[in-house]
Amino acid sequence: MPPNTTASTGDKPAKSGRKKGRKARLFVLVLVLAIIGGIAYGGYWSISTVRASFPQTKGSITLDGLSGPVDVKRDGYGIPQIYASTDEDLFMAQGFVQAQDRFYEMDVRRHMTSGRLSEMFGESQVDNDEFLRTLGWDRIAKQEYDGKLSGPTKKYLDAYAKGVNAYLQGKDGEDISLEYAALGFTNDYKPAQWTPVDSVSWLKAMAWDLRGNMQDEIDRALLTSRLGPQQIADLYPRYPYDRNKPIVQEGRYDELTKTFEQGGSGDSSEGSSEDGSSDGSSDGSSADGTTGDAGTSSDGTSDGTSGSALEGQLAGLYDVLDDLPTAVGVNGNGIGSNSWVVGGRHTITGKPLLANDPHLSASLPSVWYQMGLHCRTVSAKCGYDVSGYTFAGMPGVVIGHNADISWGMTNSGVDVTDLYLEKLSGNGYLYDGKVKPFRQREETIKVAGGAAKEIVVRETEDGMPLLSDRDDELVKVGEKATVDDDAPDRGNGYAVALKWTALEPGTSMDAVFAMNKAADWDDFREAASKFDVPSQNLVYADTKNHIGYQLPGKIPVRAKGLDGSVPTLGWESRNEWNGYIDFKELPYEYDPARGYIVTANQAVVDPEKYPYTLTTDWGYGTRSQRITDLIKGKIKGGGKVSTDDMRQMQLDNDSQIARLLVPALLKINLDDPDVREAQELLRGWDYTQDADSAAAAYFNAVWRNILKLAFGHKLPRELRVEGQCLWVDPVDTTGPVDDKDKVRECGQRDGDQAQPDGGDRWFEVVRNLMEKTDSDWWTTPEVGTRPGAEKDRDELFERAMIDARWELTAKLGKDIDTWSWGRLHRLFLKNQTLGTSGPGILQDILNRGPWKLGGGEAAVNATGWNAAGGYDVVWVPSMRMVVNLDDLDKSKWINLTGASGHAFSAHYTDQTDKWVKGELLDWSFDKKAVDDSTSDTLVLKP
Repeated sequence: MPPNTTASTGDKPAKSGRKKGRKARLFVLVLVLAIIGGIAYGGYWSISTVRASFPQTKGSITLDGLSGPVDVKRDGYGIPQIYASTDEDLFMAQGFVQAQDRFYEMDVRRHMTSGRLSEMFGESQVDNDEFLRTLGWDRIAKQEYDGKLSGPTKKYLDAYAKGVNAYLQGKDGEDISLEYAALGFTNDYKPAQWTPVDSVSWLKAMAWDLRGNMQDEIDRALLTSRLGPQQIADLYPRYPYDRNKPIVQEGRYDELTKTFEQGGSGDSSEGSSEDGSSDGSSDGSSADGTTGDAGTSSDGTSDGTSGSALEGQLAGLYDVLDDLPTAVGVNGNGIGSNSWVVGGRHTITGKPLLANDPHLSASLPSVWYQMGLHCRTVSAKCGYDVSGYTFAGMPGVVIGHNADISWGMTNSGVDVTDLYLEKLSGNGYLYDGKVKPFRQREETIKVAGGAAKEIVVRETEDGMPLLSDRDDELVKVGEKATVDDDAPDRGNGYAVALKWTALEPGTSMDAVFAMNKAADWDDFREAASKFDVPSQNLVYADTKNHIGYQLPGKIPVRAKGLDGSVPTLGWESRNEWNGYIDFKELPYEYDPARGYIVTANQAVVDPEKYPYTLTTDWGYGTRSQRITDLIKGKIKGGGKVSTDDMRQMQLDNDSQIARLLVPALLKINLDDPDVREAQELLRGWDYTQDADSAAAAYFNAVWRNILKLAFGHKLPRELRVEGQCLWVDPVDTTGPVDDKDKVRECGQRDGDQAQPDGGDRWFEVVRNLMEKTDSDWWTTPEVGTRPGAEKDRDELFERAMIDARWELTAKLGKDIDTWSWGRLHRLFLKNQTLGTSGPGILQDILNRGPWKLGGGEAAVNATGWNAAGGYDVVWVPSMRMVVNLDDLDKSKWINLTGASGHAFSAHYTDQTDKWVKGELLDWSFDKKAVDDSTSDTLVLKP
């Protein structure tokens, strides 16, 4: 049975010393007061400082290093299109222009990737810097630049850095951005020159936030403190291959050649049965969804560790991870994306249409930067004509199209990280019965306004950093090893190390430039072969009417019996990775018979048809199957898909979990007339989660309360939301416990990271339990004067409907006519440094919002929220694009915010209102179309 728990009505606990909270960590009170003083000083702040940092967008500027003139044409939204005559001039101008708009953002990012945030923001960032130095992103990036990247790529990176530094030349901080002026009150920080390694390092940050199942790996291990193997298996159900189709459906694995080849048996083509089902017996994991309890080796023998040793280490590690600033996503947890392509025989134009909307954490400015990079004449001297989305601080285009092809990306979710539990011995670690010394390096963290701090970073012989060294308050359990002065923060007999593909030098930067120049499918696959981290689902379309999909990346081959679902024992060599899957063996599709390809973080391939385990933790396919159904519904009977159809699909708000639950909820007999009134909102509801929908508000509140009652109260404190306190049975209790013997445990996670988060894994959990109406999961104890649910599912549903009614009464008022989903589900855009905390006057300057949003968790319009923490938006479609391969100038795009990172610029958030409404902007590509849309032209002269 699930452990017996009772919610506490007592005061919320004080935060632990190590749990400082992400928002408070980026702010210093002295700085706040100084900024307020500066604002109060008057006109200097409001006029001179603000205007000094705005970019020049007209006239001409002389840049040393250019070989010829470069034109920078900006449209009415400030989006730049750059025209040059050589590759080096093109990328130098890109660096200059991005620095004009976003240098402060670029500077913060490089300080994050190099573990130097403390140099800008002081002591509050030391812990983050310690962890980031331990990972060593910038060290790996330098190794890539020095020894792995091609000559042309290094030349382009050098040119880009030269352009950034040309912008910085002769400028003080207040000339660059308002934030530097604010920092100047308490900090003598001066921006340093940009380097090519600064650009490469950002790919490591992107890889970190898209790293796969590391969070699930930690969570599964932590669950063992309260739940048994079958209960954990209930919470991590098998992927429903028979219901939600994988991406690759028409390829086959050839056992003779050992290559995954384009096949197509026809069983997935239009008009056929589309069976493709498996019996669900093989999803890369064991029957209970795990590879055995943590603390047990792959052959089932005891390793001699204490289970609490691992739990203590992982709980401490999670605290460190949770406080890290987000880079691309919400620290890798719960993030998805949509991308799909429809072939020409199903479109109005007769050529492919490609849509993409990556789901990332909401940030201000947006993580994406729109621009075009055009050679006046495409030749050997200047080979680029490409437009799309990139990151400020990085040359080239990450997602977009050139004159011949288009491509999009979604996170593949393949497992490229493993946590290894290392057994410490003296000054080293145990490996095959012998003690090996750690590789060590000393790092100096400079701190603005304070003394520098020295740390020691330890790695195993094969380069795995000890993440657990970065938490000095780990639970003191296990056999305590001898510790020397080089590692004063180690106080445990066991450590947690990280093995991750991105900790090896790679060639992803080569892939970016190769993709930008690709002219056909073969070029595209060749470029993809260089895209080693992060592993992404790549969708493809070209002007010659072909579509395709490729899974790229370094994907490890694990030892027999291991699948990466739980931490691995590091003291046995047999648990090491056995290399990587060869690129030729990675799944792909090209012109499938069905005429479309959908990727939305679902399983890539049916494991019964593929010999390698890619991960045990796919997204569960709710969005992908909904997109597939929408496409099939449109083309049924010969219908054709338009560009606007693709846009409308991106905005689909349908709630799949509501379709499952509402019929059961409407059968519940309710005594309270006010609750019955709320229940009636669900009758006749079409399951769409529009911002003005009262039914969507009530259903999502019911869903949140179902999760809390059935699962949230039964999870260990390490997974529950901070401030939620429960009276629980002591760990390892086997029988009933009197109330007086229960212990009080309070949740430890931030609201956007806690469980149950309500994503489509939880959809599948509940779906599997719906017919098991008397499952122990459907029980919950009484809380104070509120009755619990002791009998069955319907009693718990009744409790959830009552609780949801009164929760919304408190939040939205008693009159249900005033309720709307958008009043609960709000988007706040915050500057990720000085705008994350502080008094209202500062937030008014840097932050924007709120906006009332429709959409929801695991809807195609995935405006994500965490059910454990509340209803506010946690992640969003960070951009949306639809590429028309028949006429590229009829393509459409939108960004979450705007082109500019300057708080008072007209282009700071000028796309947001349109993004909220689901509108897209015209996307000019051809020279004439760009000229027609140009508002400002700046000429950069040599």
